[in-house]
Amino acid sequence: MKQIDLTITAQAPLAIGRRKPGGSVSEAENYIPGTVIRGAIASEILRQANSLNEDLSENGGDFQALFLDEQAAIFQNAYPAIYKIGETAKVISEPVRVLPATAVSSKTDSGFKPQGHGVFDTLLDRFCADAYNHPYDPSCPEDGERVEPIAGFYSQKGQQYFSHTVDKRLLTRVGINRRRATAEEQVLYSIEVLNETQGSNHQPTVYCSSILVQNDRLAEQLTQFINAHPVRLGGSASRGLGKVTIAAKAQSPTRNVQKRIDQFNQKLKERWNFWKIFGQPNADLLSNRTYFTLDLQSEAILTEQWRRTTVISPAMLQDFAEVADDSLTLHTAYSSYDYRSGWNAAWGLMKDVDLVTNMGGVYLFSTQKSAFWHEALEALEGKGIGDRTSEGFGQVRICDEFHLVFREKAV
Repeated sequence: MKQIDLTITAQAPLAIGRRKPGGSVSEAENYIPGTVIRGAIASEILRQANSLNEDLSENGGDFQALFLDEQAAIFQNAYPAIYKIGETAKVISEPVRVLPATAVSSKTDSGFKPQGHGVFDTLLDRFCADAYNHPYDPSCPEDGERVEPIAGFYSQKGQQYFSHTVDKRLLTRVGINRRRATAEEQVLYSIEVLNETQGSNHQPTVYCSSILVQNDRLAEQLTQFINAHPVRLGGSASRGLGKVTIAAKAQSPTRNVQKRIDQFNQKLKERWNFWKIFGQPNADLLSNRTYFTLDLQSEAILTEQWRRTTVISPAMLQDFAEVADDSLTLHTAYSSYDYRSGWNAAWGLMKDVDLVTNMGGVYLFSTQKSAFWHEALEALEGKGIGDRTSEGFGQVRICDEFHLVFREKAV
């Protein structure tokens, strides 16, 4: 398997629509979904094929392997690599991840230090508090005020944490009368777009993404194609929006899943012993068990027994990982839901409305057969879970390091 790292630099505003079913207002996403990148690249490949009089519908070949096969390429979401210090925007080269749903920050002055009062995670402390039958209602370590969940994208460079956001604006347009080719009276509309520059220094907006390809030869060819052919992302391309430059680089993916699991369990044992000041737990939940989390790095489309769900049950996880383990237990789940639709350019039709589990969802599992899961969890990070994983849905990270950030050392 090869991982193609993409660096996407906006040259014009991006109209990445997020239309809610039943609503009349189109909002812009805070990132570039993998399905948008996938559609843009596939469209450009087909356009190039048509110019050469090639019919990919009869002989799919490499195109079919990349976009239609069971092991098709996985196009992950592109998250903003821009962070701000004051009004100055900068680009970071570190990986950009999604804050887990268990992360909290001060209600009055939220955010990472030094701009805010700090962010910390509550997963392990809540797990221990429940086991010790003790209430857990943390407060901000800086001012003692109430804390609330905080969502978004973050990166870590050394001991410093950064929050990643992008500015947006509304572009107002007038409708055109097709018969007279003049402005139509009383027809005005606005498009919300992602700005092409950020901060007072007008730093071009940069997004980072990856494409996972099983076939090394196809990965090299796709990398060369992306670097050689410009594409436009999002809607309103005929109005000058969506222009980007994409730099692609293929490499072998490196994962340290087992190291993260070991660190997670070590910290869990330390925290468990810390909570012993409140007495004895209801049960010894750590004996002969290995714990790990599934942290959603993108929205996921989950189905159990033909019904949509937002919870990953042990049976579902065994099916995703192709592992049989009767000792697997789900201890807690933090998730919420939303609805997603879209436009299929190839078919010229709207996509079905899907119920999705929001990114940032956290699921805490444990098992007595940890040896069964070493390779399975590493593979799961690559292929994802649920439906439409080739479009960027269902990407997960095992034991995200942010779970080890506790209240007394908020960042």
